[in-house]
Amino acid sequence: MTPLVTAAVLLAAVMHASWNAIAHKITDKLVGFTLILLGGVLIGLVLAPFTAFPAAGAWPYLIASTVLHLGYVVLLMTSFRLGDFGQAYPLARGTAPLIVTLLAALFAHETPDGWAAAGIGLSCAGLTGVALWGLRGRRPNWAAIAAACATGLCIASYTVVDGIGVRASGTAVGYTAWLMVLQGVAIPAYAVHRWRGETVALLRPVAALGLLGAALSVAAYGLVLWAQTRADLAPIAALRESSIIVGAAIGAVFFKERFGVPRIAAAGLLVAGIGLMLHAG
Repeated sequence: MTPLVTAAVLLAAVMHASWNAIAHKITDKLVGFTLILLGGVLIGLVLAPFTAFPAAGAWPYLIASTVLHLGYVVLLMTSFRLGDFGQAYPLARGTAPLIVTLLAALFAHETPDGWAAAGIGLSCAGLTGVALWGLRGRRPNWAAIAAACATGLCIASYTVVDGIGVRASGTAVGYTAWLMVLQGVAIPAYAVHRWRGETVALLRPVAALGLLGAALSVAAYGLVLWAQTRADLAPIAALRESSIIVGAAIGAVFFKERFGVPRIAAAGLLVAGIGLMLHAG
């Protein structure tokens, strides 16, 4: 984990939390994700002619990732609809890093050394603390929790699939472009079929906000995919989920959700974990 890779992933984390906040802010989740995914398709189509075409060995991973991303979006929409942003987002993201560590060891033959493992563990403890604080003083919404945790499983799965796929592709930008095109078609197509003649009227009021979310989404994941070609998957996954702290802060500032001292302490654990991962790098 070089300083450049670390900076790229931290920037991606801020962008990721921001586009998720935009998706949560748009009341109709299908409208929000339709705009974000359509914007991703347009960006991918613009980028594709100007970058290398992914190598043949990357395409099975691109197809698998497309399926996993579709499940991720459906589950994320569900968790945002059922729960608070400051609750759903940390749970969805916080369950992923440890699963990525296990899957990366099994499928990418990446076993973190002592410093990296300690950093991943501390980061996960911090992320879990942020997520659990959202349950304080309220009755758990088990449907929302289940949707968020299932979202986390999808995140861990596509993280490893894309980490292997982008390395096989020979082009991080090309892989990103084609992934955006492939994953972004299904839900907008369903939405247009469902809305029919009302599509434009539904999308127009929040089109600018949704397209901003699309740009942030593509940039965030493109940076992560680039980083995965230069460092192990597990530390990147743990570092990327620092977006949880940003998400919790956004929830407190813009959605008037509680932050509190425990979340500040959890953020401290996350920062300590990042420091150990940098030491390992």
